[in-house]
Amino acid sequence: MSRAKSQNFDGRAWLVMGMIVAMFLLLVARVLSLQVLDLGRGTAFLKRQGDMRMVRTAELPAYRGLITDRRGDPLAVSTPVVSLWANPAVLARSERLDELAQALELAPEALEDRLARYEQRKFMYLQRHLVPARAREILALGIKGVRAEREYRRFYPAGEVAAQIVGMTNVDGKGVAGLELAYDDWLRGRPGKKRYIKDLHGEAVRDIGVVEEAHPGRNLQLSIDLRLQYLQHRELARAVAITGAEAGIIVTLDAHSGEILASASHPDFNPNNRSDVAMGQTRNRAMTDTFEPGSTMKPLTLVAALESGRYSVESLVDTSPGRIRVGRKVLHDPRDYGEISLSRVIEKSSQVGVTLIAQDIGHEAVWGVFQRFGLGETTNTGFPGESGGLLPQRPKWRPIEEVTLAFGYGLTATPLQIARAYAVFANGGVLPEVSILRRDNVDQGGRRIIDARVAADVRQVLQAVTGESGTAGRARVAGYEVGGKTGTVHKVGAGGYLDDQYVALFAGIAPIDEPRFVTVVVLDRPKGDEYGGGSAAAPVFARVAAETLRLMGVAPALPPTNDELLAAAPGAPL
Repeated sequence: MSRAKSQNFDGRAWLVMGMIVAMFLLLVARVLSLQVLDLGRGTAFLKRQGDMRMVRTAELPAYRGLITDRRGDPLAVSTPVVSLWANPAVLARSERLDELAQALELAPEALEDRLARYEQRKFMYLQRHLVPARAREILALGIKGVRAEREYRRFYPAGEVAAQIVGMTNVDGKGVAGLELAYDDWLRGRPGKKRYIKDLHGEAVRDIGVVEEAHPGRNLQLSIDLRLQYLQHRELARAVAITGAEAGIIVTLDAHSGEILASASHPDFNPNNRSDVAMGQTRNRAMTDTFEPGSTMKPLTLVAALESGRYSVESLVDTSPGRIRVGRKVLHDPRDYGEISLSRVIEKSSQVGVTLIAQDIGHEAVWGVFQRFGLGETTNTGFPGESGGLLPQRPKWRPIEEVTLAFGYGLTATPLQIARAYAVFANGGVLPEVSILRRDNVDQGGRRIIDARVAADVRQVLQAVTGESGTAGRARVAGYEVGGKTGTVHKVGAGGYLDDQYVALFAGIAPIDEPRFVTVVVLDRPKGDEYGGGSAAAPVFARVAAETLRLMGVAPALPPTNDELLAAAPGAPL
């Protein structure tokens, strides 16, 4: 009996031992299948599952390309900064929130409110774009949950001086205005990627490495000369202060290359401080704002008259008695100029003379010249929001509309369009292609739209406008011959043209004997007695043109006057 029991016991023992061995072998097999072999849910599967839970990919910011002026001076650069962030759920449990709030220069209640608003999220910025030294001070506190990431912040060395050309980026580095917006794809580059391991609380514990390198953006070189830009900004601020104008614009164009050398607008803004920037301040008014150009269009009407074959610059026009009725409207000159030459009509800006010419040659000829000169179409700079103005086309024109078109009413144009039109006279009859980017080839061709002889005749007349008896004597530049045309335009209100609100304009060429630089000045709603183009805008042109010629190395062509010699003499009063 005992022997049988012993045999049964030995059998059970071997069974138990066999089961244990089998379980051990199954366990080893399972471990091998999970850790060594890949049988569908093996090593690759576990690695993927682990990576999904612990490995994350972060973006490496790309350096945004430089924007420089034509001489290489920086207008927009990207500087490295550090942004602090946190997982709200982790940070909310910290007992050092008051200490963190003090370091961030926040009220503890404000930090707690922000954490409460973001409690359902796993990411929240604590502070953006800190200088690295300041970020290191906060990180050195060792507050759990506070993390950092490297970014770039855009900085504009010229500040408000070039702001309305360059534009700006938003806090995430994307262009939102000006050339930053227009060339955002060109400038921004391609971000890279890196991988890191996080813990159960979402904290990054170790970088694995860079997966894809960041590629910096490409640089952009503008046609702008920062020296001229500073000059225009200063003179425009001075003019607005003197005249009380609500807004002002200056733009200078190289007539040969079509390059925009400078363009200033007022009011301006500082792109380095976005806290109080209104989007209306960011627009470049030389390209976006349109005005009735007024008498600055009379030289284009002169072109139509010369091309008709009925007139030369010496042809006589009888403007007596100094007024003319067109329909129910009576147009006046300041006085009765009598019988004067066509050149004198432009020199004195005679409304009566221009009206007689327009009635003689027909408004179709005038309209055709305006269209050839690019009015009614954009200059194709690619600048965001650039306007093409308005050159009206009507199936039937009233008599007053036919003549007012000839002296610049009933159409609208941007200051840049006016500058391009005058560049035709400076460029020997060729309409240049306008560019805001630097061109290596000075002479970019363009399209001939008038005969070179006609352009020369118009330049002669424009020079007379700035002479002793012209309407723009205050546009003269010491040592140089210049030419141009004034414009004084009534503003339009709800009931028609306003008697006491004006736009003062001057469009000029310097120097006139070897024409190269075209500058247009516009002052919107100047106050006081000196509100006209000759008294408000022409002096601004004179100062800008004088410095432009000096900076561009154009030698004076005229000997100094006695007054200039006296002013330069030793002991002369300053």
